[in-house]
Amino acid sequence: MLLAIFYSEGIVHHEYALDGQTINKEFYVEVLQRLRESVRRKRPEKWRDGNWILHHDNAPAHTSHLLQQFLAKHGTAQLQQPPYSPDLAPCDFFLFPGLKKVLKGHRFEAMEDIKRNLMKTLPDIPKEEFAKCFQQWQKRWAKCVAAEGNYVEDN
Repeated sequence: MLLAIFYSEGIVHHEYALDGQTINKEFYVEVLQRLRESVRRKRPEKWRDGNWILHHDNAPAHTSHLLQQFLAKHGTAQLQQPPYSPDLAPCDFFLFPGLKKVLKGHRFEAMEDIKRNLMKTLPDIPKEEFAKCFQQWQKRWAKCVAAEGNYVEDN
């Protein structure tokens, strides 16, 4: 499983879960510890100002008490995902569909071949595409707010 965290200019952190790894709250806290380090290194101005917001979906690992304590302890702001709105997650409507298009039609001998190809593809996504993604994300949020949090089709 690829975990990718990005912002309007590109990928800030990515990693693969080990084969057989359960994606639970403890694992996700470890991922966020590594994310914090990536933000510190790659976006020092955001780190210094504390000027970044985490948006993730409503997966149980993301909403757990342990994770909420971790985020509060480290002063990490988060944007709450409305229930029943899976179409608001940029990974789901932008990143993963784009990566699938690149891999479509290719046969790979092993999982490592897929990972290697994805690692070549991630840095090739133009900065402008990430910017467009976040413009689309804002439009999707506006529709969700207008619908008072109800599910919105045709985003």
